[in-house]
Amino acid sequence: MLDKTHENLLRTDQDGVARLELNTPKSINALSESMLADLSDALAQIKEDRSIKVVILATSGDHFCAGHNLKEMTHHRNEDDGGHDYFIRLFASCSKMMQQIVNLPQPVIAEVKGIATAAGCQLVASCDLAIAEEGARFATSGVNIGLFCSTPMVALTRNVSNKHAMEMLLTGEFISADRAERIGLINRVVSKSELTNATQEMARNIASKSKLAVKMGKEAFYKQSEMALNEAYDFAGRVMADNMMANDAKSGIGAFIDKRPMPDWDD
Repeated sequence: MLDKTHENLLRTDQDGVARLELNTPKSINALSESMLADLSDALAQIKEDRSIKVVILATSGDHFCAGHNLKEMTHHRNEDDGGHDYFIRLFASCSKMMQQIVNLPQPVIAEVKGIATAAGCQLVASCDLAIAEEGARFATSGVNIGLFCSTPMVALTRNVSNKHAMEMLLTGEFISADRAERIGLINRVVSKSELTNATQEMARNIASKSKLAVKMGKEAFYKQSEMALNEAYDFAGRVMADNMMANDAKSGIGAFIDKRPMPDWDD
């Protein structure tokens, strides 16, 4: 469980799945300084927790996340530099947390309800997988208030095509969960009543696989995506060869060939 310093988060662990719940619904679970710090600390804890195989990132209240806390940000405009140094630090800490999700050994599934806007949409895009309720809506809406969503753009463009990303970034308009699924921002859409069960079912499915294979696969996925085609194939071939040498692959392939039940995977 999280230690007492993480006041913005709730964590529950069950059967190898850690459920992290952003718990500031009055601010629509905004990514305040303290929320970013708590998320970063929680992810660091989970990274070292060998009992956790999958992470679900969910929220309390009716919505997922409204992005940065604009009231908190505006307060710093009273500083001598107009808040510029603070803004640099804030966006750097947010970027660090988003990269922690990508670099986490365990897959992370976003469970999305209500709205996910600006850095909240970035949070969805940074997760490995995402399931949303039918009424969920997504937007990179900064342009509507004179602030282009430049950092959310980084995660968004690694999920959807350039044309779809530019439309979201330039118009700031909401898109439905169905459209978010069609353009690749999320994996699937379910009814509101099914959301939690659908996310948990996906998490349990992944948790039942070889932890080593999943860890190696997630890391390789993001590394190869930035490589040239021939380099990616060379790299992926080495990863598969290393994976073949692991006990999990030896026992799993043996069970498949011999038509035996799959083994209990090594931790």
